[in-house]
Amino acid sequence: MTMIQALRSAMNVMLERDSNTVIYGQDVGYFGGVFRCTDGLQAKYGKTRVFDAPISEGGIVGTAVGMAAYGLRPVVEIQFADYFYPATDQIVSEAARLRYRSAGDFSAPLTIRMPCGGGIYGGQTHSQSPEAFFTHVCGLRTVMPSNPIDAKGLLIASIENDDPVIFLEPKRLYNGPFDGHHDRPVVPWSKHPMGEVPEGYYTTPLDKAAVFRPGADLTVLTYGTMVWVSEAAAKETGIDAEIIDLRTLWPLDLETIVASVNKTGRCVVVHEATKTSGFGAELAALVQEHCFYHLEAPIERVCGFDTPYPHAQEWAYFPGPDRVGAAFKRAMER
Repeated sequence: MTMIQALRSAMNVMLERDSNTVIYGQDVGYFGGVFRCTDGLQAKYGKTRVFDAPISEGGIVGTAVGMAAYGLRPVVEIQFADYFYPATDQIVSEAARLRYRSAGDFSAPLTIRMPCGGGIYGGQTHSQSPEAFFTHVCGLRTVMPSNPIDAKGLLIASIENDDPVIFLEPKRLYNGPFDGHHDRPVVPWSKHPMGEVPEGYYTTPLDKAAVFRPGADLTVLTYGTMVWVSEAAAKETGIDAEIIDLRTLWPLDLETIVASVNKTGRCVVVHEATKTSGFGAELAALVQEHCFYHLEAPIERVCGFDTPYPHAQEWAYFPGPDRVGAAFKRAMER
């Protein structure tokens, strides 16, 4: 399966298993979504289970909070993560706070799917990676898969979870693993082992990172598309990097992070989002706090620049394997 097919399979599984699951958003019904993640689901489950919504992110999330409070499990799509801002109050002040403010009488078991990240020439309003906004909000879970197997298991686990989950989907990975070399042919998921997605029901824990690539020289903390870019950088530099795919940014699997950094003594944090106040800053702070006496070199960060995502200079902004590899070398030389 591609990641698109894996996400669709997850939603199909939950629509079939749980009559309280409903799916809606802009163009997700008849059209099947702008990236076709929900293609065919309305035809199979009907217009009361899978349906289109007006172009109103605040309305989409606001109604989902109400549905969730009354026992449904809505899965809503924000067509691009860049457009979540009109729904900020509903996400932060309503969904994330509902269980707390009601002393546990109500919860908000809703999942908000958002395609995120660059690499498709989407420009400044179709390429953002806003994960740090959500990890800052108490009461939200924030998830970003890097491959189809995890995408399906994490989405099923998100839909079943009683907390609101922000489910970010790196759209550059929808059809294949992307190593950052945009000038090379695209590798489809059909040619990669992680495209072999199990049929039927399974879940992936929402609080457990994966050791994507074992290594001894340094630890890479990353997620989403940058998992594959980091792998390419390790191959091209010859540095034996241990790549930790966080998968769930919050709650964070600190145990796996600490064990890896204590083993290697070096740490490089990689993400596509803007550097200043990005999630990498939190990761660097946690590593410094928990692994200080094991560190052999300063923590390195490789991120997007502090500018809007440029269209004409897409690949100058995108943290490719050259920039990641340079950080690996700096970490090893100090």
